[in-house]
Amino acid sequence: MSDWRRTHTCGELRAEQIGQEVRLCGWVARRRDHKNVYFVDLRDRYGLTQVVFEDQVRGEARLGPEDCISVTGQVVARAEANPELATGEVEVLASRLEVLTRSELPPFEIIEDLDTDIELRLRHRYLDLRRPEMQRHLAHRSRFIADMRQAFLSRGFLDVETPILTKATPEGARDYLVPSRVHPGKCYALPQSPQIFKQLLMVGGCDRYFQVARCFRDEDLRADRQPEFTQLDMEMAFVEEEDVWQVWEEVLVDTFSDAMGIELEVPFPRLTWAEAMSRYGTDKPDTRFGMELVDLAQWVPTCDFQVFQKTLEGGGAVMGLSLAGGGEKVSRGQMKKLEELARSLGAKGLAWWKPGASGGAAGPLARFVEGDVGSDLCTRMGAGSDDLLLFCADRQEVVWRVLGELRLQLGREHALAEEGRWDFLWVTRFPMFEWDEEQQRWASSHHPFTAPADWELQGEPAAMESRAYDLVLNGWELGSGSIRIHRPDTQEKVFELLGIGPDERRRKFGFLLSALAYGAPPHGGFALGLDRIVALSLGMDSIRDVVAFPKTRGVRDRV
Repeated sequence: MSDWRRTHTCGELRAEQIGQEVRLCGWVARRRDHKNVYFVDLRDRYGLTQVVFEDQVRGEARLGPEDCISVTGQVVARAEANPELATGEVEVLASRLEVLTRSELPPFEIIEDLDTDIELRLRHRYLDLRRPEMQRHLAHRSRFIADMRQAFLSRGFLDVETPILTKATPEGARDYLVPSRVHPGKCYALPQSPQIFKQLLMVGGCDRYFQVARCFRDEDLRADRQPEFTQLDMEMAFVEEEDVWQVWEEVLVDTFSDAMGIELEVPFPRLTWAEAMSRYGTDKPDTRFGMELVDLAQWVPTCDFQVFQKTLEGGGAVMGLSLAGGGEKVSRGQMKKLEELARSLGAKGLAWWKPGASGGAAGPLARFVEGDVGSDLCTRMGAGSDDLLLFCADRQEVVWRVLGELRLQLGREHALAEEGRWDFLWVTRFPMFEWDEEQQRWASSHHPFTAPADWELQGEPAAMESRAYDLVLNGWELGSGSIRIHRPDTQEKVFELLGIGPDERRRKFGFLLSALAYGAPPHGGFALGLDRIVALSLGMDSIRDVVAFPKTRGVRDRV
């Protein structure tokens, strides 16, 4: 082979280079044979350039799609400029062609808007990655993470790597295990997060730590989750919640500005977990639209609907939400689908009412809400005669789950969320514990190293609040964090409430308890899912196309 190495990329040439001899390398994107002239669109990850081959150069070389070639030639002005191409003012008149490797016929076209089976794309991911769309996604991800990393470095944080082969610790999901050759019969665990190590770094005096960390959780595949993922993990010493939030807000402002030219408004709003659940039915609410849940406990006694009354008497909840204009927008068929969705989420049924103008009320609740009872209900729910009112009566957690998901479903169907908005939200004060029915004991809602709101842990576990917090964007949880337990006595009490006995504590957490005994500073931190925020920043609802080699539906590699 002669010297085939490129002097320029396929997205680089402009009118300023007219007259220069250049050498380009790339893949054949399109070919057009016009009698004595052969046109090839040559593509690399930087762009596309039109190359012109005259017969004396082309010879017998017949190029196929995705052949990898090197072309030498002179930059000339195009007879008709193509304004859709960055290189559209010029073309390369080839004087030499070298075919580096020939390609078999690809199983799909390497084009922008590819409409083909995702499994086929993943089976040939190396071809899928050549598509300009995927190239832009990965370039954006690289730039976004680099800007975020720089934002932390500029604030005095140390980039510190923590181990990948570790011992198993409870993080809320199943571990991936790696058998040890030097310790037969025993396994290392791949980290679900660097949690323990970053706390040890705080004890060690590294008061501002971060890293772009690979993490592993043996969980089912979802649109926003892969079994291996990347997060930007950080920890700070001598801080309270507001200090952590302020740093993250500053970092995100810098990152969105530098990587995307978008100016975020800070500070981000804050909602306690209890407020988020009571208003939206979820701890990761999409606040780009209203349609909040309404507690109807005070209204139910005025209504003769026995289902509602018996639910309240049994300790349950009755709540509703109102879709503006839904009386006209939502058909009977659509109501059937909403009822099916409610049942799939655990509801026994879904009560609804369309007040209707001029007495045209409809719905199973209509005959129970006539006159002043109905007027009072509309007032409480801020509803008008053209609206659709939906109700759920059940255990509180079921009501939240059902109405919270119905709210999101209606928001999607009726395009209620304003496009182009970036609604960040801190959700704070999560419950400290949750009851594990299977184990018949209390479990940590976050993890066992999360500080309680009351350091003395007084009262019933069900009522205890933690100092955990999540960052939410447009209905997606971006990450979680908390103020940590730095006092050995409090950590011991938490282990007791979790049913972790002295022997198990020493075996699993002896090193942490020992470290806390040597002057551990108050500290807290946060970890943000980079795959998720990059996907959201591109307006995507799946992280699959911002990850170079994602797992398939069967949680398998295609490589």
